[in-house]
Amino acid sequence: MEEIKVAIADDHKIFRKGVILSMRAYTNIKFVLEAENGEELLSRIAEFQPDVVLCDLKMPVKDGIDTTKMITKNFPKIRVIILTMYEDERFVGHLMDCGAAGYLLKSTEPTEIRKAIMDVMRNGFYLNPFVNKVLIKKNYSKQKFNPNLSTEIVLSEREKEVLTLVCMEFTAAEIASKMDISSRTVEAIKDRLMERFGVKNSVGLVFYAMKNSLID
Repeated sequence: MEEIKVAIADDHKIFRKGVILSMRAYTNIKFVLEAENGEELLSRIAEFQPDVVLCDLKMPVKDGIDTTKMITKNFPKIRVIILTMYEDERFVGHLMDCGAAGYLLKSTEPTEIRKAIMDVMRNGFYLNPFVNKVLIKKNYSKQKFNPNLSTEIVLSEREKEVLTLVCMEFTAAEIASKMDISSRTVEAIKDRLMERFGVKNSVGLVFYAMKNSLID
């Protein structure tokens, strides 16, 4: 299995070391960078080029929200997983809007941290029951259905099939195989849908599809 390079940013050294120690059993996951705050992480991230960042929310100098925004803007291929003690619904949707690929609580078991890392590498996002519950609640509480045929979202059959498979957590290569098209075509369709819907990544596509009932 390919090695996954991981960075962790948290101002509590004991917690950082504990996470790293707890993940040692998973030999394909290698921690390449530790940082005490977002500014330190951002100053070193280009040098170490991690695949995934585990990022705390409350940190001195630069917090996890600003850090997530900067990473997703300047390093779009790096996946950010928030790892925090804040079990606050307000943070979840906001961080996902900022480009985070997942949201975990610090009470999470190492097995789930590993699953989150593997899923964001495979699919671009990780959704656990806590996040699903918050996002569905957030979307439905905001959304009031006002029929307006002039703004109906119309997808081609190919676009709908790609979007459905993305929501089912298939990779671009797997979607290409299922649809008998190239991976490049799949990525082009995803890019077109992201631009059209005004979202930044695969997790944004999933949330948009859920909110607007675009898949069966």
